Amino acid sequence: MSTAPLAHTDVIVLDYLAALWAQSEDLSPQLRDELMSTVADYISARRMASSPLEDAAAIVQRLGPPERLVDAVRRGQLPPHIRLPALVPPPMPAMPTMAAMPVSGPAPRAGVAEYTAVGMLTAGAFFLPVVSPVAGMLLASASPHFTPADKAAGWTLTAGSAALGAVLTLFFATLPFHTGAALLLIYLAMCTGAFAAGMCLLNSLRRRDGGR
Repeated sequence: MSTAPLAHTDVIVLDYLAALWAQSEDLSPQLRDELMSTVADYISARRMASSPLEDAAAIVQRLGPPERLVDAVRRGQLPPHIRLPALVPPPMPAMPTMAAMPVSGPAPRAGVAEYTAVGMLTAGAFFLPVVSPVAGMLLASASPHFTPADKAAGWTLTAGSAALGAVLTLFFATLPFHTGAALLLIYLAMCTGAFAAGMCLLNSLRRRDGGR
C-alpha cells in the first residue's frame, strides 16, 4: 500500500464524505448508501470532467452542508442538480474524414434501354406509327437518364402527333373522295411528332454523356 500523504483536495473530499456519513446515521441503510453513492458520483464527475471549472473546495461548497443534504433526503427532496448533474457536455459527433466519406463517381452513361427508346420514337415511328412511339416513351419514362422535362416534352409531342393524325383521319373520312396525298399527310402527321420527341431525347443523352 502507498504511504504517500493525501493531497489537500482529497482531504477536503474525504472530510466532507465522513461528515455526511455521520449526519445520515438515522437514515435507512438503503437510503444512506444511495445518498453517499450519489454525492460521491457527483464529486467524482466534477473532478474528472475534461474541463473542470471547480476545485474540490468549490464542489463541496456547491453541495452545501452535509446536514442540509441529509434533511433534504429525509423529506425526499434531494436536489436534482446533485442526482442528475449536467457536468460533461455530450461529445460532438466526429466529422467524417476524407477517407471515410463515400466517393461518388460519375453517373453511368446511358445504356441500351435509352437508345432503344430513341430508336422506337424515330425509325420505329415510320414502320409502326403510334404503337412504336408509345412503347418508346414508356421505356424513356422508366429511365433515370431523362429529366422530367425531357419526358414531359416527349409525351406531349408523341401524343400530339397521334391526336393530329386521328383528327386528319376523321376529316378526310368525311370527304366524298380520297387521295394518296391525304393518306400521306395523315401518315406524316402521325410520325413527325414522335420523330421530334426522339430527337429531343437523343440530344438530351448527348448533352448528358458529352458533359463528362
